[in-house]
Amino acid sequence: MATLARKQRFPFPDMQDWFEAIPSKFSMPALRIEDYTEGDRYVMRAELPGIAAEDIDVVISDGVLTVEAERTERDIDKNHNEIRYGAVSRSVTLPPGADEDDVQADYTDGMLTVSVGLGAEKAEAKHIEIRHGD
Repeated sequence: MATLARKQRFPFPDMQDWFEAIPSKFSMPALRIEDYTEGDRYVMRAELPGIAAEDIDVVISDGVLTVEAERTERDIDKNHNEIRYGAVSRSVTLPPGADEDDVQADYTDGMLTVSVGLGAEKAEAKHIEIRHGD
């Protein structure tokens, strides 16, 4: 018995090229991170290649660590451009016991590393007895 092979064909073969041709001003760059616990510290690392340290802002508030950065476009004529420009932001929730007063940040070779000390764990939930009238 003969088996018929049917070749799947994408109905719009140029669509991928079309999306890549959209100017970078319309596409949102991604801020890629990794986070982990190392000893008694929470560590978050973020890729920020080509961004000056003075264009990076690290903020901690109410148990949330936020990194904001911006890569500005050079004002020159370009023959070809694949570099993404614009502002990026990423927020992560800190683990329980994070000490917002014990924070260190380092930016080397396009990699931002922020570490936060982990103090004592927060107290466990307390169950409260409910009084009711007779």
